[in-house]
Order: sequence, then C-alpha cells, then structure tokens
Amino acid sequence: MRKEKGDGLKNQLTELLGRDCVSDDPEILAAHSGDKWIAAQTPEVVVFAKSPNDVSNLLKFASRQKIPVTARGAGYGYVGGCVPVRKGIALSLMRMNRIKEVNFEDAIAIVEPGVITADLKAAARAKKLFYPPDPASMKDCSLGGNIATNAGGPRCLKYGVTRNYVTGLEVVLANGEILRTGGRVHKNKTGFDLIGLFVGSEGMLGVVTEITLRLLPLPPARATLSAAFAKMSQAAAAVQEIFAAGFLPSSLEIADSFTLEAAREKMGKAIVPPGSAHLLVDLDGQEESVRSEAAAIRELLAKKKPNTLEMATGETDCEKLWALRREFSNSLRATGLTKLNEDVVVPRSHIVDLIEFAERLQAKHGFPIACFGHAGDGNIHVNLMAKDYADPKIREQVDRALDDLFEQVLAWGGVITGEHGIGLAKKHWWPEATSEVARDLHRKIKKILDPDGILNPGKFLD
Repeated sequence: MRKEKGDGLKNQLTELLGRDCVSDDPEILAAHSGDKWIAAQTPEVVVFAKSPNDVSNLLKFASRQKIPVTARGAGYGYVGGCVPVRKGIALSLMRMNRIKEVNFEDAIAIVEPGVITADLKAAARAKKLFYPPDPASMKDCSLGGNIATNAGGPRCLKYGVTRNYVTGLEVVLANGEILRTGGRVHKNKTGFDLIGLFVGSEGMLGVVTEITLRLLPLPPARATLSAAFAKMSQAAAAVQEIFAAGFLPSSLEIADSFTLEAAREKMGKAIVPPGSAHLLVDLDGQEESVRSEAAAIRELLAKKKPNTLEMATGETDCEKLWALRREFSNSLRATGLTKLNEDVVVPRSHIVDLIEFAERLQAKHGFPIACFGHAGDGNIHVNLMAKDYADPKIREQVDRALDDLFEQVLAWGGVITGEHGIGLAKKHWWPEATSEVARDLHRKIKKILDPDGILNPGKFLD
C-alpha cells in the first residue's frame, strides 16, 4: 500500500532529488496529464529527471512505497500512452536531451531520451549520416517516445522502423537497477534480444535513459513524384505496379478524397491537385540511379492516366511536394471535427478494400472518415472525424464504428496498430487482437520486471 500522498510525497521527492526536479504546480501537473489523445489524469507530482541516477533513485523510492510512475517524453503520442491513470508520479525525461555522440567511423549516435527526433536527424546529416525513421511529428516528438512505441513513418517501407536502428539501450528497471544491453556494434547475438523487449514496451517494463542508434550513409540524391488520380483504385494499382517493376521507393504515400478536400479547404485549390486520390513516391540513393528510377516510375505513372503528375529532384524541391502530405493532419483538424487517428495495418493487397470499407463504415455510422498514409507497407491511417466527441453518446457510436473497423482489419490478417501503440485508446480491443497465450506471456514478463506494477499502470495489461 502507498505510504505517502500529496505534500508528503512532494517533500520526500524534493529531499531525494532536489527542489528543481520536483513540482506540484497546477499548470505543470495539467501539462503532464496526457498526450495528444483525449484522455487525461492529473498526477500528484511531476519529476524532471536530469540523469540515470535521478531515475534510479526515484524508482527505488517508488518501488519501496508502491507509488505509480508514468514516464513520458514530449507528449506527442496518439493513444494516451503517457496518461498517469493511477495518478502518482509523472516522470518527465525532457531535460535529458543531450546528443552525446555522432560518430561517422562507427556510424552510430548516442543520445538521451529527451532528444527531439528531427534534431538527431539534423546532427547526423551534418556529418553525412542518415537516421531514417521519420514520424510525422518528428519536429516535436522525442526519441524516448519513439522507443516506447517503436515509431515508424513514411520511410519505413525501405528502411524499417525505430527498432531496426537501436543497437544499445540503458534502461532503469522498476527496482532502480540500471541495465545496459547491446552497444555501439551493428551486430550482436550475446543472449536474448533484450533491446527488442524494451522497444515498443510503452514504458511498462523499464525507463530508457540512453539510446545507441545505428546510422546509415547519407544518400546524396533524392527525387519525389506526386500524382493525382480520379479514383483510389488507380492509385493503389500504381503502387502494385511500382513493386512489380522491381522498384523499392523510400516512401509511398496515399490519400483519399476526404483528406484531399480538407486540404483544399485549408491550403487552397491551387495547391492541392484535382482528383479523389493522391500518390506520393520518394526515391533516394546515388544521383544516376535516382535519376533513372524516377524517370522510369514517371513513365509508369503516366500510363495510369493521372489527373496531374509532377516530379522534383533535390531536397528543397522534394520538400515542396511533401508539404501537402505533411499538412494532411492539420487540414483535417481544421475542419473543426475531432480527429481520431487509427493506425491500422492491412496486407498490402487489401489497401483498396480498406478504403472501400471505410466508405461503408462512414455510411453505416454517420461519421466522415479520412484515409491516408503508408501505402507501401499497408499502414493506412483511418481517421474517424467526430462532431461533439465530448458527448458520451457520440463516443459510444465511435466505439461501435471502431468495433467494425478492427474486426475487419483482423479478419484480413492485419493489426490494430502499426506505429502508435495500444495505450488507452486501443485497450478495449487488446484481447481481440491477441491470443490468450500471448497475453499471458505479456503478463508474466511484466510481473518479472515490474512485480509491484508501478510502471505506467492502468494500460492494456491491467
């Protein structure tokens, strides 16, 4: 049972960690009560760790006192993963934000969890190195948060997700012990894959305090093709033909008619190409190969009779074409509706099926639905656009729509989350998405690493 609450907890933590590390200011508590999802819970105190020893001392204390600790990064998650459901302590890692090393010879970076993803990408680029994972919120999200959810992004198609770049971790366990696993080498088979265990564990197995990342040589050339089509089936067929021709773009992004219309309302018709489907193809590599592949894919797309077809080369001009894609989420939010982003993944052959099913879902439940995302790996973001979402009746209707969506996705052999995690948003559907054997194994692992259940409690394992 817990022994301290309120001022007593703050005073003990202040004595343990120092006055500048602990706060119960109402505004700070509110700022650490949730993420970009709708759920929130105010913690009793917020602790701002500055070192692994701070985290270790905190967890030793919390373990003795049986006090919940919910670690968080920048708070840009979409599933309520850092909501301190059981109150207790919100542990912010944003002051641990040093890029300790970017090493060209070893092709690694060593960072603290509070480093913003885009800042690492820029630091790597300055040394002609490349960190591929590129979540849409990379200018705001932290690498610790990326580790928690195994974040991806458009470049997952060619380069893989966060886990593919983690070669070493420093993790503080629930009892305060500090575990170091892996290191700066690119290959390592010394025992079980403990790195894989912690990446994607949503802060429920330990608190990551240092990350070693594998970097790649920076591709010297880039090209982007933007094509608009009258129908989504045309765009999806183009995706399959690109693969059938033997090409592997770094990114293949698709968007539906509702998404494009929202973008036209916000950005203007002159910027958004006409049509009901949009395809974005990105290539990178050596100058000659990128030039020839881009020309070949342009010819392939032209045969599909697109409404418009544009091509850009070089970082600056390519980013101009990507500006439309990066504004899709903001455009949808500008509609005034609550945007509920479901990052489902289906086998690639079911992309058109998913878009068509979303249209039927919209007709059945009465919510506009916008689909866009990573066509190359089947990770399509299905956004339910709800009006008056604070109304419990509306939320119930949304849940019924999600019942239908997830049931169909699972029936196709897909999964209910590809990048965002389970958190609170998908907790209700966790049992349907997993087997009893898998759930039991999750619980056993949790029990071994966090026997008192203090780390991020109240999420999908509870």
